[in-house]
Amino acid sequence: MSKQDGMNYAPKGKPNPVVKEGEFIFAAAALDHGHIYGQCNGLVEAGATLKWVYDPDQAKVDAFLEAFPQAKQASSLEEILNDQEVQLVAAAAIPSKRSALGNRVMKAGKDYFTDKTPFTTLEQLEETKKVVAETGQKYMVYYSERLHVESAVFAGQLIEQGAIGRVLQVTGFGPHRLNAPGRPDWFFEKEKYGGILADIGSHQIEQFLFFTGNAEAEVAHSKVANYNNPDYPELEDYGDATLVGANGATQFFRVDWFTPDGLSTWGDGRTFITGTEGFIEIRKYVDLATDKGGNQLYLVNENGEQHFNLQGKVGFPFFGELIKDCIHRTENAMTQDHTFKAAELCLIAQDKAVKVE
Repeated sequence: MSKQDGMNYAPKGKPNPVVKEGEFIFAAAALDHGHIYGQCNGLVEAGATLKWVYDPDQAKVDAFLEAFPQAKQASSLEEILNDQEVQLVAAAAIPSKRSALGNRVMKAGKDYFTDKTPFTTLEQLEETKKVVAETGQKYMVYYSERLHVESAVFAGQLIEQGAIGRVLQVTGFGPHRLNAPGRPDWFFEKEKYGGILADIGSHQIEQFLFFTGNAEAEVAHSKVANYNNPDYPELEDYGDATLVGANGATQFFRVDWFTPDGLSTWGDGRTFITGTEGFIEIRKYVDLATDKGGNQLYLVNENGEQHFNLQGKVGFPFFGELIKDCIHRTENAMTQDHTFKAAELCLIAQDKAVKVE
């Protein structure tokens, strides 16, 4: 797993299979974003069998097969879609193409697991909602900053146990390292990547809905800017937003592409959660100027101050739950409504954002 570039963030955990070999078969396609490795790691560790990989770029396929030699190269996407054994397709296409690919996968009778952000327009979202309703298939999203971070998983468990009472406010910081020379051309074309709030902002909004238990929320304010990248005029290198949930909980988050070269990892991602009876701070990827590493969580409540080092201790239950949901047609990993609501709100935040000059 690269610590320097968030585009290649692909955590590896302990195998925790929920199915036997060959019981749940999936394929990987559209390898445009490095998150496909994290998606596949999580599924394989949960017991899924990776049968196929397809991408028109042979170099991407060759690199993928080095990491997952058990997969076979498909000659086309159709070969995967026509394979009756394949139950789910994991993909990390160019963001603007994720919706169309997912619709095609679901119409072929398979569930779809896409990298975030799942859509770049509200029109795509509405079309995919129709396809889900028509086919009964799942359109699931890899919101990795919660699902594939042990400290964030543990925070959700603490909240569920009532450790900080009712959650009132969530503040999130999602800085990323730009590493512009290593990015593909589409990364700098707004029509293709969707804007910073639709893209990396989607992580923050999904976490807000989850940690506060909200099914609905409104975007109170949002703004974006290109402060320091004139060579890439369509890039938004900064964004922030404020949301209010239906239950009154609020959120502020900031995302940007200003991680300095001296940071030991690709971004100092942090989340602060305030409740009626305590608060939580999550230091996801680094604990600055210490040798602790990431996955540090701090809890303060009536029992005092507590620190948890969670690296390698919690695991990633989402992937096993997703597999079981696909088999049993349940919604324990993440509901479809939650998936779509997070996507909708980040698109609204993007559309209504004030552009700071």
